[in-house]
Amino acid sequence: MRPPSPFDPVSAPDVGPEQFLECSWEMFGELCRALAMRVAREYDPEIVTGIARAGVIPGAVVASILRLDFYSMNISRREGAERVRERPAILSAAPRQARGRRVLLVDEITTSGETLRMALAAVRDVGPAEVRTATSFVRPRGYKPDYFALETDATVIFPWDRKIFEDQELVVNPRYQDAIQE
Repeated sequence: MRPPSPFDPVSAPDVGPEQFLECSWEMFGELCRALAMRVAREYDPEIVTGIARAGVIPGAVVASILRLDFYSMNISRREGAERVRERPAILSAAPRQARGRRVLLVDEITTSGETLRMALAAVRDVGPAEVRTATSFVRPRGYKPDYFALETDATVIFPWDRKIFEDQELVVNPRYQDAIQE
């Protein structure tokens, strides 16, 4: 058995889905660096495509670290600020620049894998040479992308989602009021 490497994905401390993992910008940056290193060890993508909305954030960071062009596509369960669809919907096409190229498809988290699989099918329709998937976070019993940085059951509070703009000011996101101490 080989010793652990900084390139190996890690699991968060044993927590349940009712617990929260507050991800700081610093932690998020480190996870993106670890993800980029894992990808670079095993794959040589030519472009990175992030799934909007939140997947564009780790996608753009990973693309920057790997010094690759970045594109986005929009697949979401959200419809406006309040409504959530039962199934994700493709809201914009996969980038045509993926044709004939090696693509890394990035999202922020995967549970069921439904969004990632939809994006994968859309990118494959463009005709890439190869496409692989990566996420910052995965669930222990969920869909596993080709690459991920951290596995956890906790509800992840992303740094860009911690506070939201409401009534002309930044306030703690109501979804996390019980978890965040101000």
